Amino acid sequence: MKLVAYVGNDEGNWGQITAIMKKMQWDKIILVKNRDVEGFPDEGCEVISVKNELPISELAESIKEKLKGKLSGEFEVALSIASGSGKEHMAMISGLLSIPVGIKIVAFTKEGVNFLI
Repeated sequence: MKLVAYVGNDEGNWGQITAIMKKMQWDKIILVKNRDVEGFPDEGCEVISVKNELPISELAESIKEKLKGKLSGEFEVALSIASGSGKEHMAMISGLLSIPVGIKIVAFTKEGVNFLI
């Protein structure tokens, strides 16, 4: 399964994404990052940069267009939205569902990596 994660400016939540990346074996990891995010450990990941200041509908469309070719043929992906804002999360979910691809929300908890849905 492929992991798609949103990386926002909130460095305090980056550990959640890093743990998910390291604690499971993924076919591929795609990080959607605000274009001004620096310092997130993205070695071995495919990185897509977006302009988070866009209106939500344009941000969703941008995410969809940038992910479409990378996820064609996928039935579903694991999705981490531990980082970022509500606007960014809505745009990410909208973009993925518009491809269309199913999503399973993934989080790192005391028990390890858990799929929430």
